[in-house]
Amino acid sequence: MDQAFIPAIFMRGGSSKGVFFHKRDLPTDRAVQDAIFLSVLGSTRMRQALLALGFPLSWWLTSSVTLPAWFWLAPLFAALLVYPVHSWRDAPLFPTPLQALIKLPHKAPLKAGSIVFDAGCGLGDGLKALKLAYPMATFWGVDASWPLRWLAALRCPWARIWHGDIWTLSWRQCDMVYFFQRPESMPRAAQKAFDELKPGAWLVSLEFEARDIVPVAVIEGKDSR
Repeated sequence: MDQAFIPAIFMRGGSSKGVFFHKRDLPTDRAVQDAIFLSVLGSTRMRQALLALGFPLSWWLTSSVTLPAWFWLAPLFAALLVYPVHSWRDAPLFPTPLQALIKLPHKAPLKAGSIVFDAGCGLGDGLKALKLAYPMATFWGVDASWPLRWLAALRCPWARIWHGDIWTLSWRQCDMVYFFQRPESMPRAAQKAFDELKPGAWLVSLEFEARDIVPVAVIEGKDSR
């Protein structure tokens, strides 16, 4: 399949970047021009495709097409279904890389059958990473979103997953609690751990530290996280 190449200059300074074309090298169709410009700003094929497809979608939404009122409310309802209002104070959805916790057993050993609890399990990526690290453990998870809880249960049928609030569910039975939280909510998590975790239980945080707790160990990944 033949490919057409369009000469361009890529310039970057700090966190800003731009692509410059000569007008004579571009197609005459303005919609095609915009799609090309948006597509080259993506750093991966997937991002380029999403950016390119975004232009015709935005053009359609801003055109003279009359849309019913519910159309504009649908994205809001969908967002509230995935992220209930009471969970906005917690961290956003952040999938745990599968290999991120593989070294954890060297620092935090667990016996077979120990209860490992993913507080805010999202789509189940954290549970998958934990199972890879502790294949003989028992896994629990909870998420405030019904859709995410349902998808996590499909992806992790070996785990027991609830719909609920991580702050109201008890941690007393857990041998390890794993979570990803905002820096602002880490003090609350540390206090809950002090109040509820049994002696010898582990509190594991991805990315951010609990400044009120002296860590037993810090494990850095390949990207220095």
